[in-house]
Amino acid sequence: MDLLNTLVDKGLRRETPTREEALAVLATSDDDLLDVVAAAGKVRRHWFGRRVKLNYLVNLKSGLCPEDCSYCSQRLGSTAGILKYTWLKPGQASEAAAAGLAGGAKRVCLVASGRGPTDRDVDRVSDTIKAIKERHEDVEVCACLGLLSDGQAERLRAAGADAYNHNLNTSEATYGDITTTHTYADRVDTVHKAHAAGLSACSGLIAGMGERDEDLVDVVFALRELDPDSVPVNFLIPFEGTPLAKEWNLTPQRCMRILAMVRFVCPDVEVRIAGGREVHLRSLQPLALHLANSIFLGDYLTSEGQAGKADLEMIADAGFEVEGADEVTLPEHRAATGGGRGSDAERAGCGSHAGGGVCGTSEASAPAEPRTDLVAVRRRGAGTDLAPNA
Repeated sequence: MDLLNTLVDKGLRRETPTREEALAVLATSDDDLLDVVAAAGKVRRHWFGRRVKLNYLVNLKSGLCPEDCSYCSQRLGSTAGILKYTWLKPGQASEAAAAGLAGGAKRVCLVASGRGPTDRDVDRVSDTIKAIKERHEDVEVCACLGLLSDGQAERLRAAGADAYNHNLNTSEATYGDITTTHTYADRVDTVHKAHAAGLSACSGLIAGMGERDEDLVDVVFALRELDPDSVPVNFLIPFEGTPLAKEWNLTPQRCMRILAMVRFVCPDVEVRIAGGREVHLRSLQPLALHLANSIFLGDYLTSEGQAGKADLEMIADAGFEVEGADEVTLPEHRAATGGGRGSDAERAGCGSHAGGGVCGTSEASAPAEPRTDLVAVRRRGAGTDLAPNA
């Protein structure tokens, strides 16, 4: 397929595909799925070999968020039966992090619900970062606390944070349909603040919220423009008690095409399979490792993931290896400069259709079936008396 050959060549040169090429990836048929995976896998292996980075979430403060993000079980008005608790103490958070690190994680992601941190909250998280790094000097710490005010990113960096996560989630055109209590521009501003403070920026998306292919391409191209070092790809978990509870739009094959498109647009970036992989990728999770080079180990913020031991077995069985703490995740040109998008591609047609045909025409996949049996509310780990999953 000429399209895939073109995308591989561009990915190896860090060139940006055209929008038409990205849309064409999403529109490929299920019959072509393995060809798409093989092509994107060449790009993934070129920049990241067969390494898989493990990340571990610690939910510092769960539930009771004043924001109205439609996808979130912690949102204002959510009736999802999730865990709700206020701030973990630094020692509690450090214990939770230790479980993930013992399971092989090299990055700990400290997350707190809410619009954004107060200065006192930044102090709490700074103390937590210090407590974790006192026990695990080499661990990467990423904070995810919502919208940042001036100076807060610098304070987190001074406390030892290595990265900051703030996802764009969806396209600018559709953002107002998903959230009304803050704007897309607010999110972009926070990613800029993290960059300016010297933090490694982490920003991604949520697929499966009823968006069009064009919206997915828009948000991924916007992420490439922002130039984060890592791009988490979340697949919506339709929690009962949230406005998007009935949005079961994803098949395993569609998830794979989305991951492939992200890899082609962001070839040298850490692409992370985040929330919802167990629910939507299901038995295709090992195949998805040929597209992404990073996953979360164990549980998520308010839902449970597959057992940490199963994650490790999956990685080994698929022929990959867990990235060690002494290994640098990013390619040398990104690690040395803190990013860098490389040269831009000339915006030509994809060249895969005879006679100048339109990109992106194919048979549609069968509709996704709701799998509510796979949505499990987290009842263990941080904020409980039960051992974590790591």
